[in-house]
Order: sequence, then structure tokens, then C-alpha cells
Amino acid sequence: MDVDPMEYVGAEDDANDQDAKEREKSKSRLNALVAVTVALLATFLAICNIKDGNIVQNMQQAQAKSLDYWAWYQARKVRADVAEGNLVQVRLQSLSAPATVRAEYARTIAELKAQVAHQKSEADKTQREAQQADKDYNNLNFHDDQFDATEALISLAVSLLAVTSLTQKRFLYVIALVPTACGVLFGVAGLLSLKIHPDMIARLLS
Repeated sequence: MDVDPMEYVGAEDDANDQDAKEREKSKSRLNALVAVTVALLATFLAICNIKDGNIVQNMQQAQAKSLDYWAWYQARKVRADVAEGNLVQVRLQSLSAPATVRAEYARTIAELKAQVAHQKSEADKTQREAQQADKDYNNLNFHDDQFDATEALISLAVSLLAVTSLTQKRFLYVIALVPTACGVLFGVAGLLSLKIHPDMIARLLS
């Protein structure tokens, strides 16, 4: 019985074609997975950027309020110190004043006392407002750090996904899921005002 060598060549070509088709399907599936992941991350990052933009605006307002309040607090302190100095001076003058004008000195002393008390009260109020503005700024900055970490981690994930698509290495996709998960975690924490802070990443970026 004669053996036809072309029969095996044809079978080998069919096997190679089948392998090529399988590789193409696998490549297509990986590329589709990468594309969907990148699209979802881009959408999520866009939402986070909108929220972060609002936070940055509020931070600027809180910082401006803080500067204004602290400046006004210093002015109140100066006014209180001046009023106290005037009060001491009038008191000393009243000791040697004739009896006929002591009543006038008493009224002046009472007015200065009221002025000192008023300025100190307003200074304390302004100080509390300044401290509250500082607290608001720090709270906003806490969430701004979360979104900064989100942007950095998702950018890293997208870079790894791009390399995955180019090299067709599935393990790179798995590696890319690590910064993806961390970025999404910080992003969700920022959106929901959760107390999860990227201390290490913030120190590295500062």
C-alpha cells in the first residue's frame, strides 16, 4: 500500500490553521477585555475628576476664608490691646483727677471696659471661625488626596493594560488589576466620604 506524503502535509496545515485561529480568538478576547476595562476605568476616573474639581474649588474657598478670619482675628487682638492700654492709662489718670471730673473718668473707664470685652469676645469668635475654616480645608484635602491616589493608580493600571494589549501577556492583565482595585477603592472612598487615606502614596507624591 502506497503512502501519500501530501496527506500528512495537508493534515499538518489544517492543524496549524486551527492553532492560528485559536490564537487569534484568544488575542481578540484579551483585547476586548482590555478595551472594556480601560473604558470602565476612564468613565470612573471622569466621575472622580468632576468630584475632585468641586473639592478643589471648596478648598480654595476654605483657604481664603481661613486667611481672612485669621487676619481679622489679629486685627481684633490689636484693637483689644489698644483698648486695654487706654483703659490702664485712664485709670491711672483718674487717681489724680479732681473729684469734679471723676464721674467723667468713671464713664470713660466703663466704656473702655466694655470695648475691651467686646473686642476680646469678637476675637474669640473670629478665632473659632478661622479654626473651623482650617478644619474644613483639612477635611477637603483628605478627600483630595484620595482622588489624587485614584488618578495615579488608574493611570498606572491603564499603562499596564496598554502593555498587555501590545504583548498579549495575560499575566500583565492580572498585575494591572492590583492598581485598578486600589484606585477604585480610593475613588469610591472619596465619592462616599469614607475615612480611607493613602498616607504612603500621599507622602511619596508630596
